[in-house]
Amino acid sequence: MSPIIGITTYGRDDKNHFTLPAEYSEAVHRAGGTAILLPPDAPAIERWLDVVDGFILAGGGDLDPEHYDGPDHDAIYMVDRERDATELALVRGIVESQQPTLGICRGVQTLNVALGGSVHAHLPDVVGETVRHRLPPRQPTPHQISLDADSRLASITGEIHFAAPSWHHQAIDRVAEPLTVVGRAPDGVIEAVEMPSHPWLVAVQWHPELSAAVDPIQQKIFDALVRAAAQRRT
Repeated sequence: MSPIIGITTYGRDDKNHFTLPAEYSEAVHRAGGTAILLPPDAPAIERWLDVVDGFILAGGGDLDPEHYDGPDHDAIYMVDRERDATELALVRGIVESQQPTLGICRGVQTLNVALGGSVHAHLPDVVGETVRHRLPPRQPTPHQISLDADSRLASITGEIHFAAPSWHHQAIDRVAEPLTVVGRAPDGVIEAVEMPSHPWLVAVQWHPELSAAVDPIQQKIFDALVRAAAQRRT
């Protein structure tokens, strides 16, 4: 039986629907995993931890700045208290259970905030727009990534410099103590972190799922997650 990868979804929309772009589950399926979607539901976390072999903390809207004592900003959007509560609690469960986990975009921010870090409210206010991390109004755009040569991510991708799809206006500010920064954009923005004390916990600010179908470097990240989940299952 293939390992089960649970992927967090967006919060409720105005039609009371939970949604998620199909690229996430497609990347898991190409890697040989079975994807299941996990809508915001904090009471279900204990059951998820029992049945899921690995997790993806997906992208989406912004965390409420109250979780990291941050300022409000006009650019903050899609704040969802139900999703925040679920994913912050899920991170703590993942750290305790040691289950393989990949954070993507919002996911790296959620990981960092759950462990005591903070995020920049709006990147252009901090680093300008020499490197475009998204296009207006809210569209993805590629930019270069540089990884530490001795990082887990570098060993997974087989590369330390590559282009990847970017789609965010926030990023890690204060790094949570358990995390190590292993990747940056050309403007210095933190693009990847790992947790050395965890068997397999990797989080990236870019969106590997958007190009994984045509870019082997990005698909390798999902392949490695599924392998780690399979090893944990056995």
